[in-house]
Amino acid sequence: MDFRQLTYFLAIVDHGGFNRAAAALYVSQPSLSQAIQTLERDVDADLFHRIGRRAVLTEAGAALVPRAREALHALELARAGVGAVRELRGGRLEIAAMASPTIEPLSSMVQRFTERYPAVSLSLRVALTPEDVVETVRTGGCELGLLTTSSPLPSREVVPHHVGDDRLVLVTPLDGPFPAGQAVQREQLEGHRLIVGQRGTGIRAYVDDLKAQGIDVRIAVETEHRMAFLPLVLGGVGLAVVTESWAGLSERSGALVLDLEPARIQHNFLVSRKGQLTPAAGAFLEIARPTRS
Repeated sequence: MDFRQLTYFLAIVDHGGFNRAAAALYVSQPSLSQAIQTLERDVDADLFHRIGRRAVLTEAGAALVPRAREALHALELARAGVGAVRELRGGRLEIAAMASPTIEPLSSMVQRFTERYPAVSLSLRVALTPEDVVETVRTGGCELGLLTTSSPLPSREVVPHHVGDDRLVLVTPLDGPFPAGQAVQREQLEGHRLIVGQRGTGIRAYVDDLKAQGIDVRIAVETEHRMAFLPLVLGGVGLAVVTESWAGLSERSGALVLDLEPARIQHNFLVSRKGQLTPAAGAFLEIARPTRS
């Protein structure tokens, strides 16, 4: 097998099929299929079940995924080490991130990084939960991941880098049920309709904790799309608990942001794989770490 075949193989895995992978790689679908057939002969096993236009991994294919990522990561390390040890003159860095920290701290990190290394291309991938971020980094899907959690990290197979904390706040319409400038006690949320994220996030855990404490909050909408929170709040569908990093955008959009008492703190972590990082990932980590006075 060769690196081209592994690249094609992972493209099919990541894009969910041969046609999409061919389009992303700018190769013809027959050429892609031929390369995979050659790879399957080399490993003496079928790697995909072809179901219509979909390509579903076989057991052998699933076993190859982490090894293929490791091989391509090693190649990227070699290329990066030769061409960009002292200065990053190109390349690409992929980061998996949950929705909550994408406004902050991720936006500021990306701004500082691109100002210093404008030739490096960044790819930001969505991950829904801390476990998703850790798994993506652990298996080599991305070199770095950004997550928010109020609990211990779900894995010791990655290296955590604490990059700040966020409080949870309540977002309501301007004419909502609570006065501006006053913190909302959790008991005051009794009977209110809330817009929540999916299970596994710190925001959802907060709402589930309220219900476990006997506070009768009602879930109006459950959504994985964090950007839907504000339009739903402003439309009167319900109230939303979000991290404080979303406060500025919420207020500029015409919403009211209120503190919650008692306070609930969320911790932001950049996570990286154990072992040597590419220069781009190392540079991003250095820029992302909080400045110590």
